[in-house]
Amino acid sequence: MGERSSERVALVTGGSGGIGRATALALARTGAQVVVVDVSEAGGAETAQMIEQAGGTAQFMRVDVTDARAVEQMISVTVATFGRLDYAVNNAGIDGLRARTADYPEDEWLRVLSINVTGVWLCMKYELQQMQAQGSGVIVNTASVAGLVGFPGHSAYAASKHAVIGLTKTAALEYARRGIRVNAICPGYTRTPMVERVFEQAPEMQAKVTQAMPIGRIGTPEEIAGAIVYMCSDSAAFMTGHALVLDGGLIAQ
Repeated sequence: MGERSSERVALVTGGSGGIGRATALALARTGAQVVVVDVSEAGGAETAQMIEQAGGTAQFMRVDVTDARAVEQMISVTVATFGRLDYAVNNAGIDGLRARTADYPEDEWLRVLSINVTGVWLCMKYELQQMQAQGSGVIVNTASVAGLVGFPGHSAYAASKHAVIGLTKTAALEYARRGIRVNAICPGYTRTPMVERVFEQAPEMQAKVTQAMPIGRIGTPEEIAGAIVYMCSDSAAFMTGHALVLDGGLIAQ
């Protein structure tokens, strides 16, 4: 993002590590004041501290995005502290268990959908209310390439990420003429703690995934964060309702 954002306020959920942390740090480098949100108090507070140590302004909030009252308070506290909300990156999510659709546990299905879909919807609900009141704002939801194609072994995750894209497009159309842009980012395999856990559980997966990538490698959180920062910027002023793929060419095959 070329322009400085010294008077802008950004909120990033799932900010304790991976894409969320990289995005919070990248937005802070543009000058934005950043609210870092996560259920992990240690990781989220560490991200906020990293921003402050680099000369930025940050605040950590521990929030469960499936709790409507907590999410509503998250927005209220953000506005009470910083006066507004310009950028909201709804990144909190989980991958769930690996199992075929017929064998997928019901309780795990509900847990994945609760965090990945209801959590994103609740955040959007209260973010949109604030952005509508101030007449402007940008929302970026973290989806996945699994929101665009099938993802064997992860029916709940794929369903949830397809839902995130549907939510994104619907809200984009509803608020396009109210000064609010809503987009989604669709990362492919990226070296995040979530993906690292998969590789630890199945070491052979890393070589298979790398070989399957046309670009010949796995992505980095910083590369995804760079795209999110662009999507928040005025350079992307004509972009809304879009699901931007960053996957090293994986689904182009």
